[in-house]
Amino acid sequence: MLGVGVGAAVLPALPASAAQAATPHSTGRGPMLVDNVRGYTLTRKGRLREFSSILIASNGKVAGLDAHAGRGVRRINGKGRILLPGMHDAHGHLWSYGALASELDLSGTRSLAEAQQALAAYAAAHPDLAWITGRGWNQVIWGLGRFPTAADLDVVVSDRPVWLTRVDGHAGVANTAALALAGVTRGIPDPAGGQIIRDAGGNPTGTLIDNAMGLVSSKLPAPTIEDVRQRALTAQQKLNAVGITSVSDAGTDAAGYAVLRELAGAGTLTMRVNAFLTWDAFAEVGADVRTDSFAADMLRVRTVKLYVDGALGSRGAALLEPYSDDPANTGLLRIEPEELDRRVVAILRQGYQAAVHAIGDRGNRLVLDAYEKAFRRVGDRGLRHRIEHAQVVALDDIPRFKDLDLIASMQPVHATDDMNMAEDRVGPERIKGAYAWRKMLDQGTIIASGSDFPVSSALPFEGMHAAVTRTDREGRPAGGWYSEEAMTPVEALRSFTLDAAYAAHQERVIGSLEPGKWADFTITDLDPFCLPANRPMWQTGILQTWVGGRRVGEYGDL
Repeated sequence: MLGVGVGAAVLPALPASAAQAATPHSTGRGPMLVDNVRGYTLTRKGRLREFSSILIASNGKVAGLDAHAGRGVRRINGKGRILLPGMHDAHGHLWSYGALASELDLSGTRSLAEAQQALAAYAAAHPDLAWITGRGWNQVIWGLGRFPTAADLDVVVSDRPVWLTRVDGHAGVANTAALALAGVTRGIPDPAGGQIIRDAGGNPTGTLIDNAMGLVSSKLPAPTIEDVRQRALTAQQKLNAVGITSVSDAGTDAAGYAVLRELAGAGTLTMRVNAFLTWDAFAEVGADVRTDSFAADMLRVRTVKLYVDGALGSRGAALLEPYSDDPANTGLLRIEPEELDRRVVAILRQGYQAAVHAIGDRGNRLVLDAYEKAFRRVGDRGLRHRIEHAQVVALDDIPRFKDLDLIASMQPVHATDDMNMAEDRVGPERIKGAYAWRKMLDQGTIIASGSDFPVSSALPFEGMHAAVTRTDREGRPAGGWYSEEAMTPVEALRSFTLDAAYAAHQERVIGSLEPGKWADFTITDLDPFCLPANRPMWQTGILQTWVGGRRVGEYGDL
């Protein structure tokens, strides 16, 4: 997803030293001890350590593990529950996640008919909306055998424009009213990096892929700053509830930055945000907003997000050879290689970390090439550059992640979400380099795990379940899908905590519960290292979420 798109924003002035503007955390009532817990954290070297209590200083940082309550220390009885470091989702989309709370959510629909029923109900409940927007459809899950069409929507809503994006955010379907407003007619050419799906007569059917989506999305009413603010607040509330205490947002525009900085400065953020500027935001405000820490590490702005290709499910991922299930198609490049090279160099020269979306093996190779060329020109400057998704990688290219010292920012739940179509798309040979966590880890590449919410479930324990078992919620397939690529439970936890923090240059302040780091943690009802036979990891219940020694959410009794 791209930025929130409200246009130019009035940015609050950034102080010369953002650290000086930090609002310190406080436990509110002096130091406290959370004891009688089954605690787990990772050491600086990534090894698992167990503890039974955690002492939190009045400044919100960890003062010690396996400590005892002294005079003046408030005690909280953990009642034997599990205490884990707060989860860091290394790749999510705050703005679309927050917006989905008020839009049509099709993510649970199992058929076109079910989606049409949901659209009818939503339209009836919102008669005053000028546009109906939503997301979450998946033609593979529907068993449709094709993309949805404007006609499929027109039979439900024809009197106002409708725009519904696919679950992956890389395709959208519009009704006839929306196509007319956007001027999408038979004579309009496909834009660079995009595709207009057409019928046998060359007429647009209603589905637009990747860069073609902008033909319609650019006509949507722009959200106000208050809309953007509410999206951030809604998203953080939902993310805290699943145990997330920090997130890397993969697409913050200038208005989004302004809102995040306002909320962080006011002490209103209840999760830490490592914001990836969109390319447009970087060009507009990048020189003025770069900061490693603002408001006691609640906000970091030191990364720029680029896209090289689309997604596998909509066949927009750029492949070296044609799709196995569509021999005339090799996918789409959303940016030309020369422009990708130029942008990567510009990002490095400004002292920013680059994070480039790449799904297909051609997309990944082009990004690897771009980094290699940029490092020769300007050096990597120790900024731990990233490839977002690294989903289908040619086997010969996997060692290049280690050679170039890149972070593989991957989403374990994508493997189990995509296993219904991934091998159909790329065939039995290319699939060997897809969702290849074990190959990456064994060569020493750091994996920062996330969910890509709202593309997939934001629940980190569902991601950990997928990482460890390579199965879906129902335990399918038995034994796991390409189970040789699975992570161990410790690796999975590390990828969602310490290594996700490392990828965000925040491992010195978050990612584990070592003394001196922020007391960001979650209390759960399941032990990920000792699961009962009848409850898989994805069923982990979040009881409490804490950020900087402050409880920001309580969801069940200890």
